[in-house]
Parts: sequence; structure tokens; C-alpha cells
Amino acid sequence: MIIRLLLLLLLPLIAYWLAQQLTQRFAFSQGQRRWLFISFAALLVVAVLIVLGRLPLQFILAPLGLVATALFRLLPAMLRFLPMLRMLKGRASAAQPRSKGQESTLRTRFLAMVLDHEAARMHGEVLEGRFVGRELSSLAHEDFQTLLDECRGDEDSLQLLQAFLAREHPEWRFSSQAEGPSGSAGGGQDDTMTRDHALDILGLEEGAERAEIVAAHRDLMRKLHPDRGGNDYLAQKVNAAKDFLLE
Repeated sequence: MIIRLLLLLLLPLIAYWLAQQLTQRFAFSQGQRRWLFISFAALLVVAVLIVLGRLPLQFILAPLGLVATALFRLLPAMLRFLPMLRMLKGRASAAQPRSKGQESTLRTRFLAMVLDHEAARMHGEVLEGRFVGRELSSLAHEDFQTLLDECRGDEDSLQLLQAFLAREHPEWRFSSQAEGPSGSAGGGQDDTMTRDHALDILGLEEGAERAEIVAAHRDLMRKLHPDRGGNDYLAQKVNAAKDFLLE
């Protein structure tokens, strides 16, 4: 009798410990932890009563059987509505305001460039050449001409640097020598586009839905309008990233 009483007294402690462990691991709220505690306590009490023979096993098996039968009958209907639910979820996610601090990243041979979505500003770091490791914001006016000359050997780097200068230093005037090729931006880049690269360009995370991809593309294209310091190179990279993820 005493052992059974002690066991019943231990059940709430065990339930609290289990709820506390799950709360710490998955960062549940206080309300969620409370429901976990109540659920674990109820399950433990039912399990002990069944073991002691005070509660028939059918008390648990009968409701579970009814639930399983209902789910089995509703399964075809649930499968039919699943695509619609996913579409509604994607639209809801796309309708939410873009989170603060969201950024797009472009990497070329000479540059690692970041576009801040909220501020619509660009900043970057030099990856190769005389100014390797330097932030673009730390370069003097004459340094940009040197960097442009170095980037002439890589079309993507050259056009990305020109995009940065056009947005952040609109007073800059390119010399004819530094303008580089006038063909399509990033020639051949679609061949090297990867999923991770495309997600970085659009500022998305793995698992993004179609509606989120379209919304991110639309948002970036508004910010990259020529009237706001955008250019053909940035727009083509954003378009290529969207096409890659959707196709």
C-alpha cells in the first residue's frame, strides 16, 4: 500500500521532469510546458492504473481504435486537400512582411557583396587582389579605379563592382577602359548556379515555398529598379535565381 502511494506521489514529479526536459530542448512556452505536464501526468496515471489492474486495457485501446478508424476513412479527403493547404500556407507566408535584417549575397572571384533588403544598401569585401580582406567602404576614390582594373579579368566581378558604385557612389564616372564588356551580364553564370547560391541571392532559407520565392523576387526587383540604383546585372542575377528555384 505504501509503495503504491509513493508511486502515485512520484508521478507528478516524473511528469514535471519530462515536461521540463522537452521545454529546454525545444524552447516551448510556459503554456506549452503546462499542457505537457498535464498530458504526461494523465498518461502516467492511466499507465499505472492499467498495470495495477484497476483500469481495463480496453479503456485505452477502444478510443485509439476509434481515432485510427476515423483517420483511415478521412485519409483520401485529407490527401486531396493537402495541395490546397500547402498553397494557402505559402500565400500566408508570402503575405507576411519581410523580416528585418534579411540580406542577399553575391559572390564572385574578386568580391563578396551583400544587399540589405530593408535599407536597400550594398556593402562588400574584396576577396582577391591588392585590397584583399578590405571592406569596400574603406577604399578611397582612387582605390576603386585600381580595383576596377583588377576586376577586368572577371566579368562578373567587374559588373558587380560597377553595380555597387552606381548604387553607393552615384557620383562615380567610369572610364572607357574600366567599363568592360557591354554584353549580357554574368555570361555563363546559369551553368554554375546552385540551389544554395540562388537562395543566398534571394535572401531565403532552405525549404522556401514557391510563393515565398516569387514574393522575394518581386520585392528585390522593386529595390533594384534603375531609379533606385539598380542595374541590369543585379536584375539578371535575381531573375536567374528565381528561375533556377522554380524550375
